[in-house]
Amino acid sequence: MITELGHFALVLAFMAAIVQMVVPMVGAQKRWSSWMSVAEPAATLQLLMTGFAFAALMHAFVTSDFSLRVVTMNSHSAKPMLYKISGLWGNHEGSMLLWVLIVSLFGAMAAWFGGNLPPTLRARVLSVQAAIGVAFYGFILFTSNPFLRLAVPPFDGEDLNPLLQDPGLAFHPPFLYLGYVGLSMSFSFAVAALIEGRVDAAWARWVRPWTLAAWIFLTIGIALGSWWAYYELGWGGFWFWDPVENASFMPWLLAAALLHSAIVVEKREALKSWTILLAILAFGFSLIGTFIVRSGLLTSVHAFATDPERGVFILIILAVFTGGALVLFAARASVMEARGVFSMVSRESALVVNNILLAVSSFVVFFGTLWPIVAEMAFDRKLSVGPPFFNSAFTPFMVVLGLVLPIGAMLPWKRARLGRVIWSLRYAFALAVALALLVWAMQTGRSALGPVGVFLGTWVVSGSALDLWTRTGRSGGRLKRLVRLPRADWGKSAAHAGLGITIFAIAGLTAWEQEDIRVVQLDEPFTVGAYELTLTGVEQLRGPNYFTTMGTVVLARDGKVLTQLHPEKRVYPVAQMPTTEAAIDNGVTRDVYVVIGDQQDNGGWTVRTYIKPFANWVWGGALLMALGGLLSLSDRRFRVAAGARKSVQQTVPAE
Repeated sequence: MITELGHFALVLAFMAAIVQMVVPMVGAQKRWSSWMSVAEPAATLQLLMTGFAFAALMHAFVTSDFSLRVVTMNSHSAKPMLYKISGLWGNHEGSMLLWVLIVSLFGAMAAWFGGNLPPTLRARVLSVQAAIGVAFYGFILFTSNPFLRLAVPPFDGEDLNPLLQDPGLAFHPPFLYLGYVGLSMSFSFAVAALIEGRVDAAWARWVRPWTLAAWIFLTIGIALGSWWAYYELGWGGFWFWDPVENASFMPWLLAAALLHSAIVVEKREALKSWTILLAILAFGFSLIGTFIVRSGLLTSVHAFATDPERGVFILIILAVFTGGALVLFAARASVMEARGVFSMVSRESALVVNNILLAVSSFVVFFGTLWPIVAEMAFDRKLSVGPPFFNSAFTPFMVVLGLVLPIGAMLPWKRARLGRVIWSLRYAFALAVALALLVWAMQTGRSALGPVGVFLGTWVVSGSALDLWTRTGRSGGRLKRLVRLPRADWGKSAAHAGLGITIFAIAGLTAWEQEDIRVVQLDEPFTVGAYELTLTGVEQLRGPNYFTTMGTVVLARDGKVLTQLHPEKRVYPVAQMPTTEAAIDNGVTRDVYVVIGDQQDNGGWTVRTYIKPFANWVWGGALLMALGGLLSLSDRRFRVAAGARKSVQQTVPAE
């Protein structure tokens, strides 16, 4: 009964979205306030109905209702409760329901908290947001219905993909979807502004909090996915340039560019066209990511490789929304006439450079991800584009971005003296060079990657700290003023510092990692780097829904035992799939990472060991970036569109 009510609620949400899509848009065009006011109750009803449908499906997973096809294919009665719940979005149908739930959530929040928006713009934003929901409600109900029943329910389910039965992957998709779908609000604001004929400083102030929230969620989601890949897949890496990883990384880069370009629109009423285009492309790349994951076009360890017919449906949605928005963008070019003027040396110019680097790097990732498909379809050639291409093509843009970031952040608006800003950064530069030279001297016989990473990381972090310090003035009482600085200033410095830490950590981990693969006999110690490891035993055990071969490895240094590690090889009998569970001794400056393999003919066991310097700093930097975004978002100037009540606003009437 609950399942049928959930299905009915989803249909009602679809109908509410259609009303929200049509009525407020007509009302805004005709200036009928009663029609425009329909948007808020429709958005609220849509969220309530979608939330009930989501709760009904979750109830089916929690109670192991195997009469539902999606539960049978993605759950099992012996599975731990956490993975029964996460199994809801660990499949195509359930994840799409989560997608529309988040679409409706953002739409409802815009309706509840958008009271300071002009009524016509608010109605159009909610109408465009509802149109996105209509497309995906239709996609779910007609091609991917999660409430389909089985004529003959089985005794038990087929279990969830064992790779997804992990805490990291349990929370990774919701955060990622909050980021993906959050960019739909930026898209809705962009399209509504084009229809309205209004792109100005107030619009930029309205769109920035939504974009910032989406970017924060994307940052956390990507970091969780990277962390999961690091410890779960057993490959020892944190990023593999996998198509699904790239699918989330591309909109993250464009969202970062959009955040910075919106600042220029707000401060100088310049870069309007570029900012609108970024808003369209950021959500467009989110839709591209959805298509990549669900079309079966590209293979990945965590893709929903479903049938191509459903991929075509998503491709149509992508073409309609992105293509339609770009056509509207071209038709309304006159709306986006730049008003602000700035010199070549100014913060505006630095933000333009920032945007170019982020946007071009995103398209480099896009090209490398899809080129093998294009080559096979157009030229009948099978190509493989892997980490070597991405590392060599993408890294230079990030190096240049790291070099210009501290300088650009300290440049004044409109007109600046470059020499003065560079001089103010002399101590940060000297510290970065000194540390890089020290590392170069210590790591004899190795590549320059480590010292370059140390230089860039130190340069960005110390530059961010110096930028914050200079905002306190030159007189006494600077510490008090530092504490009282706006949270947006603290957020910007924290986010930039997080990027610097991540750059350093990636370079250091890549340059200084040690790897050892060998066949190990029981109680026979071996040395990797400065550590001594001993495999003392291997046991056959049973988990809740798997069998495991678990090793016990004693880790010691200088004769002192540090800890015991327990690497595993698991087999999930229902899914008939093995997984590798790495054992990791986490440290501040290094991880010791151990993976156990198969038993050999001589009775020994294959053991793979890595010493990974500064591994945790990768995710620490990402979390610091997200924290910086949260600090900025908590600043009242960013949460409230103070510019919405300007007495004089430039508005171009819709034609």
